[in-house]
Amino acid sequence: MKRRTFSSDFKAKVAKAAMKNDRSIKEIAAQFEIHPMMVSKWKKQASENLFSIFDDKRSSSKSTDNDEETRTLYEEIGKLKMQLKWLKKKFRIDS
Repeated sequence: MKRRTFSSDFKAKVAKAAMKNDRSIKEIAAQFEIHPMMVSKWKKQASENLFSIFDDKRSSSKSTDNDEETRTLYEEIGKLKMQLKWLKKKFRIDS
């Protein structure tokens, strides 16, 4: 027997129906032709992840930009140090 797979849209639809609390889990399971345990599981997942939907995404992208900028600046510092070392060696300048 092949295991059924469900799309995220279907799971969201079932979880939304379960979160309304206007019908029992068994009624919702019968409507969507799935096991009541799946309805409970998807409802729990939806309610646990609900707060992450409204997280501020800008702060995480800002830190990624800062990390990239920092890496670029350190690369530039490394290049400049190498150039300075080469110039000191070429012109025999002691620091």
